[in-house]
Amino acid sequence: MNRLYQYFFYLILCLLLLFSLDSLAQKDKKDKSKLEKERLEREKKENDKKEAEKKEKRPKNIFMKDFEPTTKSEAFNPVTLRFININQVPFYINEEEISILNKYQRDKDWKRLHPELLKYVCKYGINNFLDMNSMDIVWQLARLSEYLGKKNVAKDVYRLIIKHYRGDIKEAKRRYDSLTKLEKDLYVELDRYYEMVELRKYVDTLRPPLGVLVNMGEEVNSQFEDYGVTISKDDQTLIFTSQRLPEGVDKRSKKKLDENLFMSKRVGDDDDFWEPAYPFKDLNTPFNEGSPCISNDGNTIIFSRCHSPDGMGDCDLYISKKIDGKYWGKPENLGVNVNSATWDSHPSFSLTEDTLFFASDRAGGFGGIDIYFSAKDQFGNWGVAQNIGPIINTRKNEVSPFMHHKYNVLYFSSDGQIVNFGDFDIYKAYWRDSTWTEPKNIGPLVNGAGREFYFAIDSKSNKIYYAKSEPGNESNLDLHSFPMPMEAQPMAIVRFSGRVTEATTGEVFEGIVSLIDLDTRIEITPKHLREDGSFEFELIDDKRYMLIVQGENFFRMEEIFLLKGEKEIEIATKSIRSIKFESIEFDNNSAELKSEMENDLHLVIDFLVDYPDYKLKISGHTDSSGNAAANMRLSQQRAEAIAKYIVDYGKLDKLRVQAKGYGSTQPIINPEVTESDKKMNRRVEFRIYKGDELKEE
Repeated sequence: MNRLYQYFFYLILCLLLLFSLDSLAQKDKKDKSKLEKERLEREKKENDKKEAEKKEKRPKNIFMKDFEPTTKSEAFNPVTLRFININQVPFYINEEEISILNKYQRDKDWKRLHPELLKYVCKYGINNFLDMNSMDIVWQLARLSEYLGKKNVAKDVYRLIIKHYRGDIKEAKRRYDSLTKLEKDLYVELDRYYEMVELRKYVDTLRPPLGVLVNMGEEVNSQFEDYGVTISKDDQTLIFTSQRLPEGVDKRSKKKLDENLFMSKRVGDDDDFWEPAYPFKDLNTPFNEGSPCISNDGNTIIFSRCHSPDGMGDCDLYISKKIDGKYWGKPENLGVNVNSATWDSHPSFSLTEDTLFFASDRAGGFGGIDIYFSAKDQFGNWGVAQNIGPIINTRKNEVSPFMHHKYNVLYFSSDGQIVNFGDFDIYKAYWRDSTWTEPKNIGPLVNGAGREFYFAIDSKSNKIYYAKSEPGNESNLDLHSFPMPMEAQPMAIVRFSGRVTEATTGEVFEGIVSLIDLDTRIEITPKHLREDGSFEFELIDDKRYMLIVQGENFFRMEEIFLLKGEKEIEIATKSIRSIKFESIEFDNNSAELKSEMENDLHLVIDFLVDYPDYKLKISGHTDSSGNAAANMRLSQQRAEAIAKYIVDYGKLDKLRVQAKGYGSTQPIINPEVTESDKKMNRRVEFRIYKGDELKEE
């Protein structure tokens, strides 16, 4: 029995031991599972930390802050294209996504296809823009957007095709023009504009300033090429590039031309006068130096140096800092993150100076020369250069980036944008909603038939300084200054628009719309009315303007207004085919002009001033009361009094205005029964003619 008890005792003990071991095993398993989970969490945190550190070390787009200050209503186009993979992947392709696109295409499920196409295109890398198959998808997106009535997307995509497609872009231009024909800026030809300004000086007390492109003179320019200019933040120092020979070396010398940096100091605070330029000796070498940009405090300069032994390519960017506020330290190459094995030049600091913009023709871009940027990391080191993207860059050339001193506005030159007046034009673009706005041409007052680049803008946006050749001497660039027109102003972002029609019929006329900034007299290029009678300007908010609308078929209209946010107006004007002025009524038996007549007479004067090819016939009429001969004399005197006022005030040629009295020989109502009938017959008629002679009736 004892043995039996012992057997059961050992059995129970074994079972307890086995249960205990199993519990320990389960506990150990749970502990191991918990430890594994903790280990995985630690690894995830470490990986997240490493990834965060990597991101921290990557160049930040610190400059990319939305344009400030803003107003409630701004003239920025809606943004529909955001390219998230530029600088991330060279070429994007995803077979699974393409399969989905093809399915929607086969099923003709256009509403599902469109957003997927848009998302796919926005994942493109730079090389997709060089690939015809990838661009075929962009074409598909453009046409589908147009078909579905998504006009803003269609316009943006057609613009993209025009800028980047390597094939025939005629169809894209045709479709884009069709979508934007009632949005285009129809600038008045410059010769016509300045002719208008000259003519108006006889009748207008308020008129736009006559912007003048001014050669900066022999104090700054030389008989050689002068270009690549920058201006200090206090507007007192110009630094520029020149190919002039050293002092004492004759122009006929066979010495190889050398690019060097030169400086000039402003004389006075307001006038655009400069001291004789002198070489930047601390930085110049036997190699080529040019295209400088200088920091806000004037103690750091970045410039391009070419063919230097320590260079990485043809031309590299170098940095130099002042020592003790007096001397410039030895320039240092900005290194592999910024410079390439080819050409790098045209640097410009961002507003906060933690991002550097520059131009480069390195491999891997969209076309010829592209704009790139490099941002400082947390340690103050310049990060790996990044391409600024396909909204700014094109398959052609973008050069001379310039960030405004006060506002986050990028100016640059290009020969590949949509609106172009010549070879290279200057454009501006804003950073809005995490992408660049479509670049805007700063207008024909600055941009002409030649090349406009190598430029700088002063801190107050009063003047733009840029290199341009004189007519007949295209081989020699000189530095010029020009008043900054409204189109170029960084704060010209508020839309002012309207439409002009005939007052009674609603007929649309051809005409010209001019604006005058009454506060600062900033020049504003006038525009032709579009075919629907509409017009549009982008102006600086909270300022007073004078609006002038004129045309060959209607009288000029003038109005002064204060712009407070976006403004749209409807203008109903009188046609010259039906001139009838209630105010032109003389006292009984009098030929003396009354003051209340002047407003309507000035409409006639303005028209004759604006359109020198037209002539005027003034016809005086009386009622049948009194002596017929006396009525004839009185009607002639009245017509002549009006003619004299118009000729004298408008400084017009007397031969353009004819006065004729008809007495009571041409009544409107005959016979006269009532006093109202007589009043109707007492009148002055204006007949405007175009031609060499006025026909006698």
